[in-house]
Amino acid sequence: MYKIVRKKVLNPTVVQMEIEAPLVAAKALPGQFIILRVDEEGERIPLTVAGTNKEDGTVKIIFQIVGGTTEKLQHKEAGEYIQDFVGPLGQATRTEGIKKVCIVGGGVGCAIAMPVAQEFHRLGAEVTSIIGFRNKDLLILEDEFRACSNKLHVMTDDGSYARQGNVTVPLKEMLDAGEKFDEIITIGPLIMMKFVVLTAKEYGVPVTVSMNPIMIDGTGMCGGCRLTLNQDGKKVTKFACVDGPDFNGYEVDFDEAMSRGRTYFDFERHAYEEACNLFKKA
Repeated sequence: MYKIVRKKVLNPTVVQMEIEAPLVAAKALPGQFIILRVDEEGERIPLTVAGTNKEDGTVKIIFQIVGGTTEKLQHKEAGEYIQDFVGPLGQATRTEGIKKVCIVGGGVGCAIAMPVAQEFHRLGAEVTSIIGFRNKDLLILEDEFRACSNKLHVMTDDGSYARQGNVTVPLKEMLDAGEKFDEIITIGPLIMMKFVVLTAKEYGVPVTVSMNPIMIDGTGMCGGCRLTLNQDGKKVTKFACVDGPDFNGYEVDFDEAMSRGRTYFDFERHAYEEACNLFKKA
């Protein structure tokens, strides 16, 4: 059993927790993830490590309430326990040789982008961050990004906070103005990452994408995170949880990934509604 040390609601659908897991905290690196179960009967879900405190032995996770398991998890409070917390898993984000980086995060994907930005900042790289949300109410982690970024651009689709537009607007403006980045790292909805890649392609800037959004069981056994890459004119199959979650954005078949991602939408919605009804009756 793993103790929930702290809990914080970041917005109406996103929750942050710190879990007491010293062995995981000692090894986890930015870009990696864990697998947890809320209770003995619960499903296993992967969640990205959003930070660690090695001295306290805690691991930070940030999750969006979208399905039955995350609905159950958000009802847990500090001082309570979850059943399993396993990791770190996956490949850490590559940082070697990158001195100037642009981190592009969208929505809850910013929870994954944040520790990556913090790590580059710790290593002395020049960090430009772009974070985007549908509206002001969904904004998360602005202060954390500001603390680890040389430049920060905050965007909202509806203009209810900061600047109106999507994340590719400031990215294109910077690239048009001659800004040079060693790497662009983008984490968020698949459609957002697709257009970040298309924006950067014109300028030949390397782009790394995090394919966390398509992971399901986190081990490669379910096949749900199967990913098609186009490498040297050949189609290659990889698994986001085992081989990633980071990949060369220019190689990813985003259209196929988005099509597969819609497969489980109805199932997750049904599980979420069942969990909601369970807590209403309790």
